[in-house]
Amino acid sequence: MSSPRLKIGVVGAGAWGRNHVRTVAGLIDAELAAVCDTDAKTRERVARQYPAALVTGDLGALLGAVDAVIVASPAATHAKVALQAIEAGKPCLVEKPFALSVKDAEAVARRGADRGVPVLAGHLLVYHPAVERLRAMVQGGELGRVFYLYGLRVNLGQVRKDENALWSFGPHDVSVALYLLGEQPVRIAAHGKSYLQPAIEDVVFLTMEFASGVLAHVQMSWLDPHKERKLTVVGAKQMVVFDDMEPREKLRIYDKGIDRPPEYGSFGESLAIREGDIFIPRIPAVEPLAAELSHFVRVARGVEPPRASAEDGVQVVRVLEAASRSLARGGAPEEGSRAP
Repeated sequence: MSSPRLKIGVVGAGAWGRNHVRTVAGLIDAELAAVCDTDAKTRERVARQYPAALVTGDLGALLGAVDAVIVASPAATHAKVALQAIEAGKPCLVEKPFALSVKDAEAVARRGADRGVPVLAGHLLVYHPAVERLRAMVQGGELGRVFYLYGLRVNLGQVRKDENALWSFGPHDVSVALYLLGEQPVRIAAHGKSYLQPAIEDVVFLTMEFASGVLAHVQMSWLDPHKERKLTVVGAKQMVVFDDMEPREKLRIYDKGIDRPPEYGSFGESLAIREGDIFIPRIPAVEPLAAELSHFVRVARGVEPPRASAEDGVQVVRVLEAASRSLARGGAPEEGSRAP
């Protein structure tokens, strides 16, 4: 006998939350039971589109009608809403950023662990099939020793008023870097500028150094003529480019590198450029959000452990908070393990 469909509630149905609402409504093993939003016009829209769901402005009403919760409300409310969901015993997925401080992120993770309630961090890109393939290559040694990686997440788009480019875009690239490498940065530096509005950086350059010697750099901006979502990983054996703007060929593997022969007569002969083939693997056409929410259903049922756990959320917030301190100090580096 099959299990009853998991009743999911979505808190926040705004610019990104509406995608959660749409995706939950299309899941086979779950149902959109309730949506909570403080905006009356948003509630009217959702009620018209999903008449079978409870649409409310009261979080308590939603918690009483669901089995699990997706927190997609404004970032400043993530920790508070997540804690209320945990107190109600509801497994929850907390959108990025997991919280706006390490203190709040740790409180959510600790309370979830104490109560035995599964908590997931909304690190969407770890569910992207191209990122999954890339991680398997990195962890399996196909690239050889990873030297460095760099990301580009820019566009001329929505200008946020409640968070800067670091906190808006950074969770994506930081979570992917940590997921690929399986380690935390030991040194973090960020430099940025506010051009459109005071004290909210429109462009941020983030650099992370890891104990393994890997260097990671990310450029983030909503003030740019291009729309790019790209990650390059350079290894000793191979190099890979993940381009999420490509409709089909999202991953390109370059058999390129610098070889050092076992025997050579002079230093000039010790390094040789290797120009090999370019391989474009077939990547399944899976929507990352659908994969993430299907995984959330299984975690909520106790079938799978979280791929992006609350502790993963804490680790990413720890990097972002250190980067914020560096940003405030004009790019001066911060130790990655430093407590606030």
